[in-house]
Amino acid sequence: MPQHPEPVVSELIDLLSLERLEDNLFRGQSRDIGTKYVFGGQVLGQALSAAQATVSASERKAHSLHAYFLRAGDIDAPIVYDVDCTRDGGSFSVRRVTAIQHGRVIFFCAASFQAAEDGAEHQVHMPEVPAPEDLDGNPSLPAERLAALPIKVQRWLSRRGPFEFRHVHPRDELSPPKRPPYQQVWFRLSEKVGDSPELHRALLAYASDFQLLGTATFPHGISYYQPNVQMASLDHALWFHRPFRADEWLLYSIDSPSAQDSRGLARGQIFDRQGRLVASTAQEGLIRVVPDASAAAHVPARS
Repeated sequence: MPQHPEPVVSELIDLLSLERLEDNLFRGQSRDIGTKYVFGGQVLGQALSAAQATVSASERKAHSLHAYFLRAGDIDAPIVYDVDCTRDGGSFSVRRVTAIQHGRVIFFCAASFQAAEDGAEHQVHMPEVPAPEDLDGNPSLPAERLAALPIKVQRWLSRRGPFEFRHVHPRDELSPPKRPPYQQVWFRLSEKVGDSPELHRALLAYASDFQLLGTATFPHGISYYQPNVQMASLDHALWFHRPFRADEWLLYSIDSPSAQDSRGLARGQIFDRQGRLVASTAQEGLIRVVPDASAAAHVPARS
């Protein structure tokens, strides 16, 4: 690990390194990254970190996580994670994690762990896309366009986060055109970190919440950044297939097969540079277009 990693990277690692209060009880801090509520990826990464801390890493590794977001998280308060050691079988272990804030459950998930086994193997092919070195990073907005946006959105768009993203087909999120519901995005942690597979899985859980649900808005020409659009994750599934490093380029290939009843479904496949499928995701989320910006600002996203 570098002697002095960038602050945004070290802050993220600190965020995923929970305080152990009891054997199966943990506390994580929250960070304001410009979203109205706690970023869903933060809760996913912290919950997985809590679950992993109750399983012997040398014996079993996480292979899947299934989560539900129940309430919006308060960015100004810590989150307590209560881990139930549901089962330890001959090959598999299951942990149920409940996230609590202000005395209420805001999230829960089940994570499954498996001892290493040999068996049949196959995978789909990685899409043929340009290499990340051949793509531009996210361009900065002109100052006058940025100044016209709400303060929270300004902070989100102007921040330098711990992950670098390069879109194969960039979209103007402030004036989005209508287009088919799929995209490919290269991403990686912006600094090298240690070799712990548990850390890299928690980092991927965090990053997997970026880009995913937004793909369901593509055919409708709307965006999270528009003041009358309300979006929130409802559930999230994540499967780990093969070893990977979150600090090396990964391709996120996403599609959205359906949107209906103010909900959109998105699916993702994550490949490494060698074309190996290392993880898969799925998420359903709320997508509402409300009458005006004030309505979007005052209606809780999960009402």
